Amino acid sequence: MKLHYDPCTVNCRKVIAGLKLMGIDFESETYDYFDGLTEPSETGFRTLPAYLAINPMATLPALVDGDLNLWESNAILQYAADAAGPSAAYPQDLKVRADINLWLLWESNKWFASCYVYLIENVVKPNVFKVDPDAAIVEAEDGNFHKLAGILDARLAGQSWISGNEPTIADIVVAAPMHLHSYQKLPLSQHGNVVAWYERLEGLPCWSSTDVAPLLGLS
Repeated sequence: MKLHYDPCTVNCRKVIAGLKLMGIDFESETYDYFDGLTEPSETGFRTLPAYLAINPMATLPALVDGDLNLWESNAILQYAADAAGPSAAYPQDLKVRADINLWLLWESNKWFASCYVYLIENVVKPNVFKVDPDAAIVEAEDGNFHKLAGILDARLAGQSWISGNEPTIADIVVAAPMHLHSYQKLPLSQHGNVVAWYERLEGLPCWSSTDVAPLLGLS
């Protein structure tokens, strides 16, 4: 399996950490998300045709395994888990797997978008584009964020991990959009179970070894 990725992005870190959690080896092709996927064209810039042949969405990451191309990060982790064989990180028990899948869908449909507001305003704008964050945009998202964080906090009440007694790809996937939470300035103080869970996650080698803050010059 060959993974095309930029280690600095949310979904790329998600996949790298998930593969490491499951002990799955992979080949690498790295890119610069802001500069390495395009080339000059008559109308400005276009995505590299060779990459579009892998991923017509022109997003990262993408996985190539033989004649199979996958470009949704959660689908990549699900496929890699099944291809590698039984794993505690994505158990074959149908009910446990259904619960993990629920959180993967929740992350992609709800959680990612909410966390991303804080990432763009408080990390990307000031550090990449050198412009001030828009406080009104952040304030408008606060209510939705607290609703979603409250759901996650309730799940983590009385248990260490999202699904079962061991870390699974659900933990990696849900953590990814908040992976720069201190720089994103996520309002987590009232969600103590989420804070404690994330601290446990930071103790996992698969997560600590994929920290992107140094790559972004944030620490």
